[in-house]
Amino acid sequence: MAAEFKLSHLDERGAADMVDVGGKPVSERNARAAGAVTMKPETLQLVREGEIKKGDVLSIARIAGIMAAKRTADLVPLCHPLPLDKIGLELTINECACAIEITASVKTSGKTGVEMEALTAVSVAALTIYDMAKAVDREMRITDIRLLEKRGGLSGDYFAEE
Repeated sequence: MAAEFKLSHLDERGAADMVDVGGKPVSERNARAAGAVTMKPETLQLVREGEIKKGDVLSIARIAGIMAAKRTADLVPLCHPLPLDKIGLELTINECACAIEITASVKTSGKTGVEMEALTAVSVAALTIYDMAKAVDREMRITDIRLLEKRGGLSGDYFAEE
């Protein structure tokens, strides 16, 4: 027999419902997420050399990811707006994979976690890379967006398997 569980964002009638975090204690919470944008070698070279006509792809994608993390509650309907203590975005060119790898780290002291903020940062950074380079490479792929780890809160820590 399958174990019973309750989805936290559904009420007793099955309707969408925002989770009440009012009674939860404030604690430090961290999350890291990652993803990548794969592209043609020529496109990666243009990005690396700063030759994409729209501008510095990596800098603009970093800013876009940071801005997106701050606006997650506006984008994902049942997310709580959170005061974020730190948002970090790392964009790394991986020549062998012909990709730009993106890692976001988000930190808060709050009553709910920041997994969605980290995932949103990665997603929007990847979309920004695509938008900036699509004129030269429409075959780019946004791939492997995933949660790497989360720390804090009542549900404990999570670390993705490699």
